[in-house]
Amino acid sequence: MTPASTTVANTARRLVDVLVMNGVERIFCVPGESYLAVLDALADVTDQIQVITCRHEAGAANMAEAYGKLTGKPGICMVTRGPGATHASIGVHTAHQDSTPMILFVGQIAVSDRGRGAFQEVDYREVFGGLAKWATELETSTRTVEVVERAFATALQGRMGPVVIALPEDVLEADGGPAPVRPVAPARSALDPAFVAEVGSHLAKAERPLLVLGGSGWTQEATTAIGDWAERIGLPLALSFRRKDLISNARPNYVGDLGLGPNPVLLQRVRDADLIITIGARLGENPTQGYTLLDRARTPETLIHIHPGPEELGRVWPPLMSACADVSLAAMALAEIEPGRTWHEQAEAGHAAYEAFTTPVAVTGRANMSECMAHLRSVLPADAVLTNGAGNYAAWLHRFHKHTAMHTQLGPTSGAMGYGYPAAVAAKSLYPDRDVVCIAGDGEYLMTGQELATAVQYGINTVTVIVDNGTYGTIRMHQERDYPRRVIATDLKNPDFVQYARAFGAFGVRCETTEDFPAAFAAARKAVSGPDGVPAIVHLITSAEDIAPGRTITALRGG
Repeated sequence: MTPASTTVANTARRLVDVLVMNGVERIFCVPGESYLAVLDALADVTDQIQVITCRHEAGAANMAEAYGKLTGKPGICMVTRGPGATHASIGVHTAHQDSTPMILFVGQIAVSDRGRGAFQEVDYREVFGGLAKWATELETSTRTVEVVERAFATALQGRMGPVVIALPEDVLEADGGPAPVRPVAPARSALDPAFVAEVGSHLAKAERPLLVLGGSGWTQEATTAIGDWAERIGLPLALSFRRKDLISNARPNYVGDLGLGPNPVLLQRVRDADLIITIGARLGENPTQGYTLLDRARTPETLIHIHPGPEELGRVWPPLMSACADVSLAAMALAEIEPGRTWHEQAEAGHAAYEAFTTPVAVTGRANMSECMAHLRSVLPADAVLTNGAGNYAAWLHRFHKHTAMHTQLGPTSGAMGYGYPAAVAAKSLYPDRDVVCIAGDGEYLMTGQELATAVQYGINTVTVIVDNGTYGTIRMHQERDYPRRVIATDLKNPDFVQYARAFGAFGVRCETTEDFPAAFAAARKAVSGPDGVPAIVHLITSAEDIAPGRTITALRGG
């Protein structure tokens, strides 16, 4: 693509030139007077970049993060200074925790007013310094291309993550310097052949090996190669927290995911493993069950850790071997190993345990979430995208829905509430012909549910299943466990979400039983399709007693 302008241009137009040059197709924003010059420059490239105006900066930032997660390209978000930036910080935090490429552009006060406590003045280097890979301010207009190109490189190289660039309003009108010449090509590091050979040697000696995949930066070619290789040799394969779409869950050697509420059989497999090969996963708090699943005394003899960020290697777990490498290049290299033996019986046993664990369970209420999620997997196509935020309701989705294609799961490893619906809007904007379904808790949905207005405005027709049990479920579960019957601050009074949907011009249907869910969900899918389609909400009423799969409030209370 050619830049928007090849003559003398101001900083705002040079910034947009870099976006166009790097193939940016979509920007999520809430407009602000602090970056009007950039908005004006974007008006000249509407045939190349779609600007989606959101109703809250948290929604815009979450959409950008989800876009980056799905595409592997930096999701772009633009917000105004002060409150706009702090509202958007939740998306930056998720991008950091989830290793997602993202660039947040923030309007800023004029350089000449800095330090005066000007209207909405914030030091963005200080505020975002611990949340982003790089937080900076564009202070020299003629270096615009340099700074924005560095932002793309930083977001994409090593462990992917977010970058924040503040844009002083007086700098935006100054001479923007030279135009960009070519797109940013991020550097990618590969494994040393000697390292690969040594991995093969350790694998050949292993009696109970396990392969764990996670993180970001994966290509379809790489996941297919490593998946085919592991399946061929019967190597049990697990996925990290909220990375269930990396490998088809139907593969006969797939043994489950290491998330919240995992299969106890899988946890025992990890404990018993005499070799764990991990690619991309950071092995942080959730996958390791609060840093208890692995043993620091054993990992120097059992853990081979490959990650694109050198800061993650040896951070918690001392490894037998470690390498800093691009996950896809590393997977392609390991897929060439011939260990000279197989572990098919272990893989089959692990997959059988996974299948048993994903069989629907009994509940006390009229609507059984395990059956509802099983229904989704029976009627949705393989490429359907499922999104969620944080909350106990998500445990039902993660356990009972099976992913068989890449880029079909969007969930925040950061545990951010309010993520699911904006993520669904971003996914549907990217894949208008695919089913996109958001599973949201009643507490979670209303944190960003106003983005339904954005979806209606742009014809982004998603289906949302709001799981309404009248409580902040995760907190209630911990509350009942630690302080039985002393319920405070977790009960919710919810609106009629059918009427809520209709108020926005969307479709709504209420469902109170397992038996009625298939018809309600079918009606929602029908509502979103066709030229006159609209977003749809299924208001699913569930019981707080069924607080999590296999758990009830009564049992938590010791009753």
